[in-house]
Amino acid sequence: MNFRTEIDLPSYPFRIGHRSPTLLLGSCFTEHVGRMLERYLFPVSVNPFGVTYNPLSVKKVLEVLMQKKQYTKSDLSRYNDLWFSFDHYTLFSSTDPGVTLQKINRACKDAGTIFSGAQFLLLTWGTAWLYRYMATGQVVSNCHKIPADRFTRERLSAREIIVAYEKLLPRLFDAHPELKIIYTISPIRHWKDGAHGNQLSKSALLLAGDALQHQFPGHFFYFPSYELVMDELRDYRFYAGDMLHISTLATDFIWERFSRSLLSDESRKIIRQMEPLLKMLEHRPMIKEGEAHTKLIRKREDKLMDLKQKYPDLPWEKLS
Repeated sequence: MNFRTEIDLPSYPFRIGHRSPTLLLGSCFTEHVGRMLERYLFPVSVNPFGVTYNPLSVKKVLEVLMQKKQYTKSDLSRYNDLWFSFDHYTLFSSTDPGVTLQKINRACKDAGTIFSGAQFLLLTWGTAWLYRYMATGQVVSNCHKIPADRFTRERLSAREIIVAYEKLLPRLFDAHPELKIIYTISPIRHWKDGAHGNQLSKSALLLAGDALQHQFPGHFFYFPSYELVMDELRDYRFYAGDMLHISTLATDFIWERFSRSLLSDESRKIIRQMEPLLKMLEHRPMIKEGEAHTKLIRKREDKLMDLKQKYPDLPWEKLS
């Protein structure tokens, strides 16, 4: 007997490979998949502005990259001696505006390199709720610990999301005719909205994505990460201690389904061959001397040399 409901994944008319530049934007699910692609040396850029939750903030990142915008001091704000951008995560902040701008513009440049030749764009929308800074009316990606009474909070409707992307996507596809967008809805629940509020939010995201998928066939595709957790796993053992975020086991499960349905056969073969090397590189021996350690180093170097000869185009220097 099968004791779970299995989700049938779509049949995608393409595959992502190690020669497929890919930009990943959005919430924590983007981070999970993106870090796995990074681990296996895919040419990716993962959340160059930091984790981004709502569709309008994700859209803003795309617009900035399309414009090849360079941030200046006028784009920054200051609070509690920190200079920051409302478009970016807190790790970009600094007491020195020059340092903040250096971090931001370096990330923009690096992401722009991937984006200029991107074959795939993976978007993960986390919530339809957003925060708007009252002083400027700007939708923010992060509130940077500024008091809540300086923001208004609103929930986007499916129609508002559709309208926003209807204006963006034709320009994006004109610049990148072969680009394929894979969108997902984060399975992580936003509990501050309450159970019902969270469902309304996720529903708006699902309806908007479905409408855009029908409007841009051949360009816009759905990967059901939300359903895999909600319906196929459907058990609290697949959640972290807060019972809201998913566990490492669930993340590994989703990655396995993602790789099986969206990665090329060649890349999956490369991943299988890389795994023993990665485990050796990640191993932290208690004793870094003696014959056993020497053998491990030699075995690791031999494995790396073998893979370099088989796949010389991969950026093996990133493993050092």
